Amino acid sequence: MSDLKVEPSLRMGMVLAALRTPSFLIGLALTLVFLSAALLSFVWTPYDVTDLEIANKLKTPSATHWFGTDAFGRDIFSMVMIGARTSIAVALIAVGIGIVIGVPLGLLAAARHGALIDEVVMRANDLVFAFPALLMAIMITAVFGPSAVNAIIAIGIFNIPVFARLSRGAALSLWQRDYVLAARVSGKGRTLISAEHILPNITNLLIVQGTIQFSLGILAEAGLAYVGLGTQPPLPSWGRMLSEAQTMIYIAPHLAIFPGLAIVFTVLGLNLMGDGLRDIFDPKLRRAR
Repeated sequence: MSDLKVEPSLRMGMVLAALRTPSFLIGLALTLVFLSAALLSFVWTPYDVTDLEIANKLKTPSATHWFGTDAFGRDIFSMVMIGARTSIAVALIAVGIGIVIGVPLGLLAAARHGALIDEVVMRANDLVFAFPALLMAIMITAVFGPSAVNAIIAIGIFNIPVFARLSRGAALSLWQRDYVLAARVSGKGRTLISAEHILPNITNLLIVQGTIQFSLGILAEAGLAYVGLGTQPPLPSWGRMLSEAQTMIYIAPHLAIFPGLAIVFTVLGLNLMGDGLRDIFDPKLRRAR
């Protein structure tokens, strides 16, 4: 007996379920808007964000500058576009680090449940959880200096135990299934069983958690940039834009409004998409609602 496979009819059912899930559609639309802005910023922005036009500083939103300008005359709309690229890249790589390292560790711990390696992995996870991403970033930047790379490392390290715990918990419930027991009887090793039978059946959970961690990664990147530990000038960052705007919030509120809305709607979109994916992958939960 083999592991459960996604039949074409089941795939079609999931597609139809996605089209009938408002939270998923709204979240997907919001996410695609900011993803498109990030990709477009590689080839085009209305203005060069490195050009300083002091004569046009603190302009309010207009047809010329859709989101206005900052204290140096830079176009806010262009900065928000490039800030989307920065935030998405940092969060995506950090989540990737968590998945690539955390999932194998979780599968290993589940495969060796009760053994020394299981205990070592879980206690290491507890140790990492004791240091929030911000505190970890402070320690890293104290040694290597503030940068986007160090922010990625800090957020990525924090994501590792999240995916390790999730994959271990989900895998443990599958190791007693009939198809896994049959695979063990047939002579397959624990590593091969984890790769061929366990991992495919927890992929849905990992996708949902990855979406949620992606949104948290964007918030973490913005927080680190806000306190000066993330992306450094001249590359724009939503968090640093908010930090620079706080002293002029009453004079030019648009400096904080637009990057703040960008963070809110991006995180909202990812959370709605994750919530919708959870409903799609779990028919019981969808029927309960």
